[in-house]
Amino acid sequence: MSHISRLSKKISAIAESATLKVDAKAKALQAEGRPVISFAAGEPDFSTPEHIVAAARSALDDPKNFRYTAAAGLPELKRAIADKTARDSGWAVDPSQVVVTNGGKQAVYQAFQVLLDPGDEVLLPAPYWTTYPEAIQLADGVPVEVFAGAEQHYKVTVEQLEAARTERTKVLLFVSPSNPTGAVYSPEETRAIGEWAETHGLWIIADEIYQNLTYDGVRAVSIVEAVPALQERTILVNGVAKTYAMTGWRLGWMVAPADIVKGASNLQSHLTSNVNNIAQRAAIAALTGPQEPIEEMRQAFDRRRKLIVAELNRVPGFTCPTPEGAFYAYVDVTAALGKTYRGVTPQTSLELADLILSEAEVAAVPGEAFGPSGYLRFSYALGDEALVEGVRRIQALLGE
Repeated sequence: MSHISRLSKKISAIAESATLKVDAKAKALQAEGRPVISFAAGEPDFSTPEHIVAAARSALDDPKNFRYTAAAGLPELKRAIADKTARDSGWAVDPSQVVVTNGGKQAVYQAFQVLLDPGDEVLLPAPYWTTYPEAIQLADGVPVEVFAGAEQHYKVTVEQLEAARTERTKVLLFVSPSNPTGAVYSPEETRAIGEWAETHGLWIIADEIYQNLTYDGVRAVSIVEAVPALQERTILVNGVAKTYAMTGWRLGWMVAPADIVKGASNLQSHLTSNVNNIAQRAAIAALTGPQEPIEEMRQAFDRRRKLIVAELNRVPGFTCPTPEGAFYAYVDVTAALGKTYRGVTPQTSLELADLILSEAEVAAVPGEAFGPSGYLRFSYALGDEALVEGVRRIQALLGE
């Protein structure tokens, strides 16, 4: 029996989340007393707004929250999510079309599990969030990368998608604003892609987790608003983690046609049952309560966005397009590769990230985590002082 693997082939093939891995390494170095500044984790540095925390405290006084509830979510929360979907995504859905999940990540996982059969292909615009290809492959699907570089502001075109489409293509993953790039598709670009997908009968999984974090007057138009005919073949994924500084509360959701919701609810009933009821009560307060604290956080991100883009573009060999959404700057570092810094000549963005961590004590996530090499992702969801200090350390290292 010694020749039999202790792990299944499917689980053995899963790669660790690269963003969490880099962040964990940075935190370990910090614990050793090293002054590491981490741009790795996509996590707001703000506290969850007090009215949301107060709702959770109040929920602890009600014993009904200590019991099992419906796997798909509390009715009051599903109503609040349906209202938000109508308001922000232009899709008037019934609360029965909502499944509340343990974070947006579970919604992504379940969306692929519900739609994909073995061998089905998913068009995956790159750069992409590190979890997407793993979730696709766990559902026995095949991720097909479609890459757009800095010269395209990291946005794929209909022509690129059509070139990648085959008879096995079933799903297009559409993410706007994007993690890791912060790119936001214009209404016209979104409509063109949506109409193309509708023409070819494709399903859409649209990750809208950053839809309320946009800047310069830009609005992230939902693909189901741009092309309403897609509503019967679209799953929207969203959550409170990013907009409301609630990453640790683990509260997300998916919105979909009735048959998809039924399948996802059945899966979740066996996978996790209901989401923590205290977190659900907090999410109701987030979606229905005062939005002024959220706007204050968005304005802070906007200020940091402008600051980090200006400073990163001063680093020799760095080219950083201005992101219009989320809280990431995605830098083309190809011009910085192949040069020698302190006796080291990095040839890939992974090697460059290692050099920057060891010599400048700054953590960024290399492009290999999100697609092709040659890029670094910087999250600007950290304090202004640390942001400036971190980039200036890089300027000093690569400017030597």
